[in-house]
Amino acid sequence: MPVIESRPDAAPSAEAIVSIRGVSKTYKSGFQALKRVDLDIRRGEIFALLGPNGAGKTTLISIVCGIVTGSEGNVLVDGHDIAHDFRSARSLIGLVPQELSTDAFESVWATVKFSRGLFGRAPDPAYLERVLRDLSLWEKRDAKIMTLSGGMKRRVLIAKALAHEPRVLFLDEPTAGVDVELRHDMWQMVHKLREAGVTIILTTHYIEEAEEMADRIGVISRGELIVVEEKTTLMRKLGKKQLSLQLQSPLSAIPADLADLPLELSADGQQLVYTFDTQTEETGIAPLLRRLSELGIDFKDLHSSESSLEDIFVSLVRSRA
Repeated sequence: MPVIESRPDAAPSAEAIVSIRGVSKTYKSGFQALKRVDLDIRRGEIFALLGPNGAGKTTLISIVCGIVTGSEGNVLVDGHDIAHDFRSARSLIGLVPQELSTDAFESVWATVKFSRGLFGRAPDPAYLERVLRDLSLWEKRDAKIMTLSGGMKRRVLIAKALAHEPRVLFLDEPTAGVDVELRHDMWQMVHKLREAGVTIILTTHYIEEAEEMADRIGVISRGELIVVEEKTTLMRKLGKKQLSLQLQSPLSAIPADLADLPLELSADGQQLVYTFDTQTEETGIAPLLRRLSELGIDFKDLHSSESSLEDIFVSLVRSRA
């Protein structure tokens, strides 16, 4: 399994807009939330960071955004050091946090306008209108945020993050608790932002979200970045295909003559499952079917399936447990 090696002294990639080197975080309690993370985020990509609760996803984002101070290491955002050139680095970043923390008594327009000014950007009502229209918030521009639904409040958080025209957008669990329709609307918005040149980094529990949107995927577990790979390459490398055969007559056990094969028998003995590597030229299916025939084992149906990103994610995390 590919593992990202710590390279704290390595130079950032020329195409990286965010470069993380040797970043660790240890709290006073002694808990180590991050362990020497090295990562380059490429300009203009959609990068998904996957990991179970407590893996370190939000801690890493918080360090990159300057909200939390790392114990060691450094972060560059388009060449600006987040620690030593905070204002320049932070002005390039938009952050949509998990929490629905908004100025409840402010109107949508007022809070978005304030967010733009907070980063020293000149007023641009036309741009803010475009953002609100893209997020289906224009009709709600005068509404108090406290009166909005949870989904609308989530849209307001995105509008606030986009108000100062960032080049890098962090989405921390952006669709947690929202309905399916809003989730798909947000996916479309993310693709539009990428087309406009914005680099997107998202954390998510929804595997289909990463599978739908990401160009590359990183998996973090117990504070360690255990793999970073192109999505399609990751699925090709670690994905498995399975051939399921529905048997004519149940088996009590896998015959000894087939013990050398990667076969599993269902609890009721009605189904044999053969697992094979997607990268190998020879799947072994033809020899398997011949051997079944020679043993007098007949089947009435068969179908194949391929590992999903969720299967890959679960196997990666389990292997590090």
